[in-house]
Amino acid sequence: MLCSFPLKRKDSDTTTRRRSVHCSVQSPPPAWPGTAIPEPNLKTWDGPKPISVLGSTGSIGTQTLSIVAEFPDRFKIVGLAAGSNVTLLADQVKTFKPEVVALRDESRIDELKEALADMEQQPEIIPGEQGVIEVARHPDAATVVTGIVGCAGLKPTVAAIEAGKDIALANKETMIAGGPFVLPLAHKHNIKILPADSEHSAIFQCIQGLPKGALRKILLTGSGGAFREWPVEKMKDIKVADALKHPIWSLGRKITVDSATLFNKGLEVIEAHYLFGAEYDDIEIVIHPQSIIHSMIETQDSSVIAQLGLPDMRLPLLYTLSWPERIYCSEITWPRLDLTKYGSLTFQAPDNAKFPSVNLCYAAGRAGGTMTGVISAANEKAVEMFVEEKISYLDIFKVVELTCQEHQKELVASPSLEEIIHYDQWARQYAASLQKASSV
Repeated sequence: MLCSFPLKRKDSDTTTRRRSVHCSVQSPPPAWPGTAIPEPNLKTWDGPKPISVLGSTGSIGTQTLSIVAEFPDRFKIVGLAAGSNVTLLADQVKTFKPEVVALRDESRIDELKEALADMEQQPEIIPGEQGVIEVARHPDAATVVTGIVGCAGLKPTVAAIEAGKDIALANKETMIAGGPFVLPLAHKHNIKILPADSEHSAIFQCIQGLPKGALRKILLTGSGGAFREWPVEKMKDIKVADALKHPIWSLGRKITVDSATLFNKGLEVIEAHYLFGAEYDDIEIVIHPQSIIHSMIETQDSSVIAQLGLPDMRLPLLYTLSWPERIYCSEITWPRLDLTKYGSLTFQAPDNAKFPSVNLCYAAGRAGGTMTGVISAANEKAVEMFVEEKISYLDIFKVVELTCQEHQKELVASPSLEEIIHYDQWARQYAASLQKASSV
């Protein structure tokens, strides 16, 4: 049971001493140390702000492009990068007319060129991972939206940071796996990392203008997933179809399963630690089934500040692109929240016995270094095996735990980018070997 480091959170501090959120000596400097105040010399744009999108054909990418289409006077696309969906990418290129386009699947590059042959103004088309990197560091881009799933998005994100681009962060692995390397790099190049997922965007919105040292605690909300109300004795009978029924959000298969195991919430604790500098004892998960409050913060004087809104990923994406400004949105395309329709909002603590993922993620976060990337990669592989019906639902937790336990022998406290990527691949291979060896 990952016995080399504690699985459970330390007891809450019940003394009356003032404890502000800060980054521990071992941790890298956070992206936003408990506050977010725009710099006086923050660059503004006379015309549309130029954006590059990595993962343009995925959920994050398509929603980002819908925002750009709705606000053409505020944003324009200069670069698009996708994996293998040639048809959708070609449509996007024709609509948004970027200067550079990348397709990771090099075998389909001729198909893309043919699909774009009738365009009067041809974009530069670059194949493979190098193409994605070139889109990320395009000279004209001010902000890069990182919507590529997994560690595949890490190298392009690093390239964007080194080129001085602000990051609209929709790739969890950038912080969870890459935090120890990416955060010092972001500070070195003086760029902003703006969180695009709903929970961390909510925290980011709550800390706007907060005085230094005022943040006391982060309250990270979550719906509780598909099995929130299931009795523990039924968990062994969970099938893939059960896990793919999210009660609130319409999400991809992987993140839906993560919601069902609460690994999404545990991993978001790690991400919150890296983004905002909160110690793990100062980050609390709160189950909120209605998903109207997207997260909260507690200040030193015990005030609690929350960000509320309808469950719509476009809002946090829009804020990463417009920050520190707020853009007026039509209620026709952006429905407004009417709290009177909900009647009540409810809250409960997560069931850590039913969902061991929560304690596993706190333990991995406290271990730090390469362990946070390993737990993320092991979980991703375990979910893949579960969806393919190679392991059971409960085996997901066992695979992740055994992989983390094995990694303790080689944990690197301050890893390089190469070491982060190496142990990401190692974790996937080791997790897969557990299924093959029937060890779970």
